[in-house]
Amino acid sequence: MDTQTLRTFLTLANVKNFTQTAALLYIAQSTVTNRIAELEKEVGKQLFIRNKKNLVLTREGLLFQDYARRIVDLEEMSIREMNSQAFSRASLRLGTTNTIYECHLAPVLTRMLKEETGYAMNVTISHSVNLLQMLQDGLLDLSFTYEPLQKAGFCCRRFRTDELLLVTSKQHARYQKGIRKEELPALNYLFCNFALQEVGQFIRELFPPFYQFPFEIDNSTKLISYLLDGIGLSFLPSSLVKPYLEEGTLFSVSLLDFEAPRISGYQCWPEDRKPAFYL
Repeated sequence: MDTQTLRTFLTLANVKNFTQTAALLYIAQSTVTNRIAELEKEVGKQLFIRNKKNLVLTREGLLFQDYARRIVDLEEMSIREMNSQAFSRASLRLGTTNTIYECHLAPVLTRMLKEETGYAMNVTISHSVNLLQMLQDGLLDLSFTYEPLQKAGFCCRRFRTDELLLVTSKQHARYQKGIRKEELPALNYLFCNFALQEVGQFIRELFPPFYQFPFEIDNSTKLISYLLDGIGLSFLPSSLVKPYLEEGTLFSVSLLDFEAPRISGYQCWPEDRKPAFYL
């Protein structure tokens, strides 16, 4: 099983078309077909369901997709490190959620770069679940997430606990007196998928089943501009909205008959490697 075949599989899984896959990889369509056939033979499972109109991954194909992506990522990471111009520097592979990066990590990295600590740093921004998997796969040296890693061979420490605040623009003065839980479904709520079990479940349970939010995004920092423009309300971590609360462009809406959970940030690393720094 070579990574060239895995890349063919991943491309086909993405575009779901043999002709487009061949064009993207600059190979013949027959080569794509042969590689997929050989791969299915090697793994002993059918990876795609094919008919004249559709091409979809089987259950086994969906499972294999994650493993294939991780194998390709490992190869690319090792090649990049070995050919880095800063090969003499100590490699430091960091993973972080976007909110933790913006609120806590960026100032630390700025200071380290100014002090020329001798590290060749590579930063990956993703969701907590993905980062913890990458850490376990050896793709990261250190991760900053909103989910703890409770697994033998790894260390995990909580570095921050934030309030989860319902915030909106100062234009919405009618919310100054607070909001009741039953009022939320009728409001223009901007939903951020934090990919956090407790927080995500808490927010979704505030709304009816299958409720369709007027706007959804998976990056909490990108919601700020909409809120500042006077569009809707959203639950966000206190450390993210603190500057806007202090300058008065956003305000926190009081929750009259319910409470929001707190969000904890975690720093995780392999126990056989001392972290380059702590938050």
